[in-house]
Amino acid sequence: MTTRRSFLKTAGLALPALGLGSLPVRDVSGDRNAPGAPGDWTAGLPSLGPEDYEARLEKARRFMSAERLDGLLVGGGANLVYFSGVAWGLSERPFGLVIGRRTGPAWVCPAFELDRARELIPAGQKVRTWEEHESPYALVSGIFDDWGARGGRLGLAPDLRSFEVHGLRREAAGLELVDGAPVTQGCRAVKSAKEIEFMDLANRITKLAYREAFAGLSEGMSQRDLAAAVASATQRMGAAGGGWPQFGPATALPHGSRLERKLAPGDVVMVDGGCGVRGYRSDVTRTVVYGAPTERQRKVWNAVLKAQAAAQAAVRPGVPCRDVDRAARKVIEEAGFGPGYKHFAHRLGHGIGLEGHEHPYLVEGNALRLEPGMTFSNEPGIYIAAEFGVRLEDCFVVTEDGSRILGGAESVSLDPPYYL
Repeated sequence: MTTRRSFLKTAGLALPALGLGSLPVRDVSGDRNAPGAPGDWTAGLPSLGPEDYEARLEKARRFMSAERLDGLLVGGGANLVYFSGVAWGLSERPFGLVIGRRTGPAWVCPAFELDRARELIPAGQKVRTWEEHESPYALVSGIFDDWGARGGRLGLAPDLRSFEVHGLRREAAGLELVDGAPVTQGCRAVKSAKEIEFMDLANRITKLAYREAFAGLSEGMSQRDLAAAVASATQRMGAAGGGWPQFGPATALPHGSRLERKLAPGDVVMVDGGCGVRGYRSDVTRTVVYGAPTERQRKVWNAVLKAQAAAQAAVRPGVPCRDVDRAARKVIEEAGFGPGYKHFAHRLGHGIGLEGHEHPYLVEGNALRLEPGMTFSNEPGIYIAAEFGVRLEDCFVVTEDGSRILGGAESVSLDPPYYL
């Protein structure tokens, strides 16, 4: 049986190949049945520390210099978590972080929330507060004035809400507001070794949870029954998440159907899902057949597997994102399920990290070139209306000379145990 210790040892040996530095392989004293934390594979896993967030701020400043920005405004959401570790619920009251190109960050906070915010904001960082009748947007101008950057260029994180953008246009006097996506996306697209370690483990947990749940497939079970089995197995390994199963004809809809169905012999079973480890996501899809597959099911499944392998073989630094999509789509078209999006109805893949779907994307038209440390899903599919669909999805990291599947355990056969 694979244990967390043996898995982390394998993952740790692979990290230096990324050119991202190596992490020590920890002795986590036992496997999934270790006393005191039954099955918790996340026990002993490192957390992000102040040095990690400072490195991210420095990375942001390099991108800001390239974009000629004096500051970057980040509101609540994944970008705020990335740059500060602060998770803050969204409301009608703006709360956020202004990152300076030449100075330390400053926060904008509702005055009555200051004490709560101080529990989360890193020590030593300045906070400006606004009362209920005052403008939070004017505070941003004041921060620029303090920095000696009056009238400067402020990058806006792409997940800022529209009312915040309009408020800044009205009330942040003199600032030039520009798109901050080149900074946020540039920073987050290339992962550190520690981030990759979190995602490696998250993907492994999801795959093992699927394998355990598939072993319990039985005639008459519901999609909710299977989802509960995946969630339970995931939780026992120390992560939060699960899977979203579809049976039979519903698998022909890429994101499934709301209609309930009981499992019957010959049904295609598709499960798409994931979990989080230290906030970093996995995303895995497996498609199997309950009972003996038909020749048509086997043909489609094998075509999707071949397309996934072709896409993976195309991955290496310098390759445009679109070329990876093309490699998979070519195989599916040659198998008779083209052209274009006819049966392979979506892009090949998406970036993944703190969010399940994030920049960049493996899709036609995207000329962005792959870099070591980028992480994506590789999820080709064939969907035949009113019959069934097949999708196989694994996440991977771009390495110095190719790629590596996160969490291992790739699909190898339509017959049990489905993957290693």
